Amino acid sequence: MHTIENRKRRRPATALSRPSDPITYIPVPIPMATKLSIATLTTTKRLFFSTPPITSFKIRPLSTTATMSAATPHPSLHVSGGALDSFLPAFTTLNRPYDSYPLVGSNTHLETIFAYFFRSTPDVRFRRQCLRTKDNGTVSIDWVAGDHRNLSPNSPTLILLPGLTGGSGDSYVRHMVVRARKKGWRVVVFNSRGCGHGPVTTPQFYSASFLGDISEVVEHVSCRYPDANLYAAGWSLGANILVRYLAQESASCRLSGAVSLCNPFNLVVADEDFRKGFNIVYDKSLSSSLRRIFKKHALLFEEIGDEYNIPAAANCKSVREFDDALTRVSFGFKSVDEYYSKSSSSDSIQHVCKPLLCIQAANDPIAPARGIPREAIKANSNCMLIVTPEGGHLGWVGGDEAPFGCPWTDPVVMDFLEYLEKSQSVSDLKSKENARTY
Repeated sequence: MHTIENRKRRRPATALSRPSDPITYIPVPIPMATKLSIATLTTTKRLFFSTPPITSFKIRPLSTTATMSAATPHPSLHVSGGALDSFLPAFTTLNRPYDSYPLVGSNTHLETIFAYFFRSTPDVRFRRQCLRTKDNGTVSIDWVAGDHRNLSPNSPTLILLPGLTGGSGDSYVRHMVVRARKKGWRVVVFNSRGCGHGPVTTPQFYSASFLGDISEVVEHVSCRYPDANLYAAGWSLGANILVRYLAQESASCRLSGAVSLCNPFNLVVADEDFRKGFNIVYDKSLSSSLRRIFKKHALLFEEIGDEYNIPAAANCKSVREFDDALTRVSFGFKSVDEYYSKSSSSDSIQHVCKPLLCIQAANDPIAPARGIPREAIKANSNCMLIVTPEGGHLGWVGGDEAPFGCPWTDPVVMDFLEYLEKSQSVSDLKSKENARTY
């Protein structure tokens, strides 16, 4: 097994391809997320997000000898979904109680903040690829350096979608990169426009409603490794985008499976809660990050007209203000409420036709539990839901590596993805055997 390279970091140069040259490689490390004091929380980076018939996808257990204890979830976890019977044999840790780390897990805000500031950030060297999109925009995708030489072309490939303003420098992303890489998976991080120190080349960022960029990234990765099974995992806003993408592509989706973590699902509900109590602190932090990204590329918006309110976007005090001034106009919505309503992935679950695992925390302050589409997940034979009693947002400070190691969710995610990959391999083998008999 090849280990991930540890190298001294330096800030990547920003290099872009010409319009006629769609791809530019930047073989430099992406800087590690900076850890700041809790006192600077309100001015620091990200913690948030900002009908065809269903084709049943049944996976048969690889072994009928799995013990009942291994397949029976612990009572501390709420596990449900239409694919419950199909997917339960995948997991090796759900029979254990969910134990959040003492004191840290006693309060949702404490756990969320602790994970953000004090969780370790693994050292990973990336190879950046700037991909020019069809609308002349640019997204940055980060591959683990050396994997194009060290892994076979048919190694399972995992695309990671961070949350709002997040990128490949975030600790939760890097822990997932390391865990998947140790299993022999190829991993690529999809940084949305302007995120992860990526460039912006048009007067348009990204949104919960826009699926063009993820569609192009999936197509690009799939074409680059046509013999590999392709999977994806997303957090927060990235999870919302991922679930909506699965629904849009339906049975023709190129992904063989996906995982959604701390998904806000219902953006109207999430917006209501985001403006209450301590959540205002997160709102201020995220709006500060949005302002910084916007001001870095403000020249692109100088002469833009229509309903855009550029001064309001540049000086926004909340995510809602930014979305009202810029995002909803960019993507053709009459109001910010219409944008949130029509961009929610809770309405997309019924159209998901590929295996999907959703993991949520019951006490998530930013992705409220009341927004989870539980009935839709139960009705879909391709979906499974795990709700932990604690976890905060992007927290889950629990499990064998707590409090500074990977989130509790990482082993669960890899159990699920490896199960899908093994099942897919068995299915492919049977298909080849059947083909040889004719």
